[in-house]
Amino acid sequence: MIEIIPVHAQACPCEGFTYIVMPIITLTTDFGLSDHYVGVMKGVILTIAPRATVVDITHDVPPYSVSEGAFQVSEAWPHFPKKTVHVVVVDPGVGSERRPILVEAGGHYFVGPDNGVLALVYGGTKAPGKSKVRHITNKKLFGKQMSSTFHGRDVFARVAAHLAKGSKPALVGPLIEDYLRPRAEKPVRTGHRVWQGVVLRIDRFGNLITNFLVSEFPAVLERPFVLIPGVARVEKLIGHYGEAGVGETAAIVGSSGYLEVVANQASAAKILGVGAGAPVELSLY
Repeated sequence: MIEIIPVHAQACPCEGFTYIVMPIITLTTDFGLSDHYVGVMKGVILTIAPRATVVDITHDVPPYSVSEGAFQVSEAWPHFPKKTVHVVVVDPGVGSERRPILVEAGGHYFVGPDNGVLALVYGGTKAPGKSKVRHITNKKLFGKQMSSTFHGRDVFARVAAHLAKGSKPALVGPLIEDYLRPRAEKPVRTGHRVWQGVVLRIDRFGNLITNFLVSEFPAVLERPFVLIPGVARVEKLIGHYGEAGVGETAAIVGSSGYLEVVANQASAAKILGVGAGAPVELSLY
């Protein structure tokens, strides 16, 4: 039997065996893969925590799209083991006064800028219990030479590696309450049966993923509704794409549990002229 030095060792239901849980760090960025940035972050992580497993969620977040980065990590993290450290770098304010933060939620750690990219973690419904947010201030964890343009390398990757290696969150910095809470975290009620939401993202098929979680709006499954992304009206709910005619727009419950506006074999975003961040109104009858 090969001996592996564990970070966490847990009892296995199979008598006489122990399985080893190695530290996991995920990366979500808008860096793309044509430059060296992602590779450098991985090198920094593995220098500090050589036993870590580094998993790429995506590096294809559209440049500067904080809302897209927020959505991507919010959908990915629940499928990882507890104690996973998630690094999220979509940071148009890098080098400015915006703060680096650590979020503790759902038994996971999230490291990124205080610009709303972690808002669907601490403001979402998938992390049970109260989240803790810390201002990352311990400069002993930072790189020796700080760049004003690459905090992914000099701050976030290093802090994540130290957490994965076993450093306590309290060593990172103090708890804060004044972190950024974007207004688009959850739909807002604007009338008796009317709510204002937003398009969280456009996926590669042109589907409009809204912030209306069907678990919080179950009435859309049982009663008439109107969903208005931009100036269009969508009143049809389908169970699968084939229930709509080719090019016809409709609403569907997506795999993430959000209400989506889709078009069969076409891009709803192009047909309706709607992009990420666009307002969406839901009316129930």
